[in-house]
Amino acid sequence: MVHRVLFWTGFGVAVRFWQLGLEMRPFFNRGSLWAYPVFAGVGASFGYWLQGVDERQTAMLTERKQTILEKRARKAARDAEKAAA
Repeated sequence: MVHRVLFWTGFGVAVRFWQLGLEMRPFFNRGSLWAYPVFAGVGASFGYWLQGVDERQTAMLTERKQTILEKRARKAARDAEKAAA
């Protein structure tokens, strides 16, 4: 989980660098240093949210896979009974 949050934090800071580069403004201007933690925080929030989405989807897929495997086992048992009869 931490790696995803850290990646998106870095991505947020990189977006800030890119923004200042496009505007051709200095990267470390004293008046605009407050924006780096904001961009990093937004990126970290997105990474945290994305981690939650990933966990929910993985749980849903695992549950669905288990359901399908149980259904296949029941069908195989029914087919075996029909073949034996």
